[in-house]
Amino acid sequence: MAVAKKIDIPFISMSHWINKNSVGIDLTQIAFVNWNAGGTSSVAGLFTGTFTRTRSDINSEWINELIVKYGLNKQDGLDMRKTDDDFRFNSTFGYRQDTFSNWYFSAKFNFRTQFTDGYKYPDTKNPISKTFAPAYTFLGAGADYFNKEKKFDVYISPLTLKNTLVLDQTLADKGAFGMVKATYDAEGNKLTSGEKSRTEVGILVTNYYKKEVWKNITWENRLSLYTDYINNFGNIDVDWKMQLDLIVNQHVKANIGSQLIYDDDVKNIEKIDGVQVVSGAKVQLKQSLGIGMVYNF
Repeated sequence: MAVAKKIDIPFISMSHWINKNSVGIDLTQIAFVNWNAGGTSSVAGLFTGTFTRTRSDINSEWINELIVKYGLNKQDGLDMRKTDDDFRFNSTFGYRQDTFSNWYFSAKFNFRTQFTDGYKYPDTKNPISKTFAPAYTFLGAGADYFNKEKKFDVYISPLTLKNTLVLDQTLADKGAFGMVKATYDAEGNKLTSGEKSRTEVGILVTNYYKKEVWKNITWENRLSLYTDYINNFGNIDVDWKMQLDLIVNQHVKANIGSQLIYDDDVKNIEKIDGVQVVSGAKVQLKQSLGIGMVYNF
């Protein structure tokens, strides 16, 4: 009698989900001992994390992305200071009618806030920002041109709801981040509290592009443009981030990054004669250079 042989059939996952995770840490340190030219010893660290969940089908694409950053710096004679603080969640769902087109009918949700208090150093007694103060959400629908092979994405939404939250009452009373500030009588007694939220409806245009410009050097571009229909239409809020990744090997890389932000609702805070004074909105710029370890899984 013949004996049936056992055949092992490999398991093939039928899931449409693709998971990508990346965490890294950049460290910078400089120390001086009897250094005649002078200088200040310091150490700085930056943690970054990107977690992506993508569900792909023949005619649909759902991309979820969580981006976190947090950096600290310590110099001799100074307290620990924050250098970077970012928490972002992006979710985009798109549907196309056929496989010949790169245009999708899309819905997009974005959320952004920070982890800890922010200060106008050296003043560490009066925070100028906190967790959920501010927090921004964007929710809208529109058209999305998505080319997966070229890693190029342009999203256009003629109807986007933008909500700004300032859940700290002290900051809300000051009218921070475009809130309606508190009102006071002649003796300084508060009559009405500052509002903690503000809602706008406008146009949102975003762009994402990633390309290997040279061998082991990758350029990544993220641009967001928004203008409100009712309040100062044509006054555009800009959030533009660029980064060059220089890959040494699988776990070591260097990066050069920059970010430009302009938001007319975010007023510049200056200190005049020891008093914080709110002036007009200004272009915000941030530049970074780091070398560190990265782990992809």
